[in-house]
Amino acid sequence: MTSSAAEAKATPPGEQGGGNGLLWVLVAVAVAFAFMRPRAPMDWLRLVDWETVGALAGLLAITQGVEKSGMLQATAQRLLARTHNQRSLALLLTASASFLSALVTNDVSLFLLVPLTRVLANQAHLPLARLVVLEALAVNAGSALTPIGNPQNLYLWHRSGESFFAFMAMMGPTVAVMLFWLFVAVWLLVPRTPIALKPEAEATPVQPRLLALAGVLFVGFVVALDRHWLLAGLGAVFGVFLVAYPRVLRGIDWALLAIIALMFVDLRQLAELPAVVALLNHWPITEGWRAYLAAIAASQFISNVPAAILLDGHVRDLPALAAGVSVGGFGCVLGSLANLIALRLARVPHGLREFHRISIPFLLVCAASALLLRLG
Repeated sequence: MTSSAAEAKATPPGEQGGGNGLLWVLVAVAVAFAFMRPRAPMDWLRLVDWETVGALAGLLAITQGVEKSGMLQATAQRLLARTHNQRSLALLLTASASFLSALVTNDVSLFLLVPLTRVLANQAHLPLARLVVLEALAVNAGSALTPIGNPQNLYLWHRSGESFFAFMAMMGPTVAVMLFWLFVAVWLLVPRTPIALKPEAEATPVQPRLLALAGVLFVGFVVALDRHWLLAGLGAVFGVFLVAYPRVLRGIDWALLAIIALMFVDLRQLAELPAVVALLNHWPITEGWRAYLAAIAASQFISNVPAAILLDGHVRDLPALAAGVSVGGFGCVLGSLANLIALRLARVPHGLREFHRISIPFLLVCAASALLLRLG
């Protein structure tokens, strides 16, 4: 493995890309609310949806186990070494990102694939910024399919009371539209230019026992979530890793968990402000296409996770809200935390400009297509 790949693999998720600016902004907002609207400590804790945070914690632990087993990296490197042109490579990366994000969350998929993409770009002439932007679009699209794919789905799943597969069936049509346009974008934006990849100097070590353990824990944890046995599932996941592979727990992105918890704290207090309540009550966004478009618009300014939290109390149409915050992950870079993570990991000049050049038209096309599907 090259030195840059080793560094990307060794760096904990919370330290990638330099700092946790969003975390400190949320802390500052929480402190401001503490002075403006004082409340008892237990009331602060009740603002957080602990089921969503706990589910995300267990999934992050399991995906750290998968990452540290080396299997995903080794498999990706073998597949990428067999590609012959840039379009094939882009299709492989975006398909992998879409698939992985549905299973191991969108941000974790990026932590696995973006560093690998950066290493490959060091070894061959590749459009790194474009590939990373397409990966960001791919994880936003793929993660929308399952209740465990992203934080907003976890939150809405718990709120809906639907089973795991019923939620997937609800999201299926919207995800199909997003994936269709994703692969159209790859076909149009990435040419069939030949590439030559150098062989890796050192093979990635694979730990089959750790991979098997993570797989068993994943299945058990999903069953526990579906049956609402969150504490038992968390106890099993963290207990097994603590005893068998404690280094897995050290790699968890604890800052991401803090960010999600603080989003609940800040956005729920924001939603309680009289001016905001009056504004949301005045707008006819309770259901249908208005709810869908409101979710997209809110996501562009405050990201799709807090948009789901903010609008949840005002929108009665759960499918419209879920579809809107999923599509709302495209467009502005703030639409999804995954967008910021991808660009931070890529470390490419002019990455923000390239992102908006692709993502804004992509949002417009996907939003219109998914809306027509819903109306039809």
